[in-house]
Amino acid sequence: MHTLYGIKNCDTCKKSRKWLDENGIAYQFHDFRTDGLTPAQLNDFATRADWNTLLNRSSTSWRQLSAEQQTDLTANKTLQLMLNTPTLIKRPILDTGDKLIIGFKAGHYQCEL
Repeated sequence: MHTLYGIKNCDTCKKSRKWLDENGIAYQFHDFRTDGLTPAQLNDFATRADWNTLLNRSSTSWRQLSAEQQTDLTANKTLQLMLNTPTLIKRPILDTGDKLIIGFKAGHYQCEL
């Protein structure tokens, strides 16, 4: 079974969940806010996808960071920021078991699933 990571009230996550439901694809939803995020989960994401791809630089959470926090990014610094503020993670993340699909576009899901 697939796992969809995101935030319950995120519009993109809602679109993704609707698409999965309409296409009969079973998944478990993991809400970063209510279910949490462990360092092991985040490290798994970073091992399977580039940390730059995981970082949502267009989020409100990103804009609220200080200039110091936004500069001189390394994998470790970025992962720590994401662990402290999971809304910095691009959403949704669909874990198929074999791969991670980051973000949602219906055509991309159609090709990948």
